[in-house]
Amino acid sequence: MIDQSTFLNRITAIQDSMFRLAKRMLTSTEEAEDATQEILVKLWENMNKIATLSNIEGYAMTMTKNYCLDRLKSKQAGQLRLVHFKHDKATTSLDKQIDQRDSVAHLFKFLKTLPIQQQMVLQLRDIEQYDFKTIAKITALSEGAVRVALSRARKSIKLQLIKAHQHGIETGS
Repeated sequence: MIDQSTFLNRITAIQDSMFRLAKRMLTSTEEAEDATQEILVKLWENMNKIATLSNIEGYAMTMTKNYCLDRLKSKQAGQLRLVHFKHDKATTSLDKQIDQRDSVAHLFKFLKTLPIQQQMVLQLRDIEQYDFKTIAKITALSEGAVRVALSRARKSIKLQLIKAHQHGIETGS
């Protein structure tokens, strides 16, 4: 049996990672918050079962991934809102803010063109900094398949960024 304080400490440590994965998959802050809350409730309801797990982080991230995939498949997926970015106006000029916003918008646009599996692997490895073994458990892929998916995702993003940059130069923008 696990006490509430221990449970909360273990879950609080991974809550941000759960949210970031949900946001990457669902693109909406509100949807990601809702998903994270739903998963936290499920974890709370199964607190004693979770106490016996050796890798609660992997379990929670797998739950997050599965919940988000279910949401994306649901009818409500069409209602998800796009992510909006905020920039610190005090530290950057307006031109830099516009360039940064455009670059970030292009990057997220390119990420959305990747297959969902590649999006997840890229998020888990490059943003969440998980090791390949943990990513393999979360995604139910072999470590080799995780490496291949990550490589393909990075290559695809790189090629799209190069094309966009070349197109920008050609058009003078």
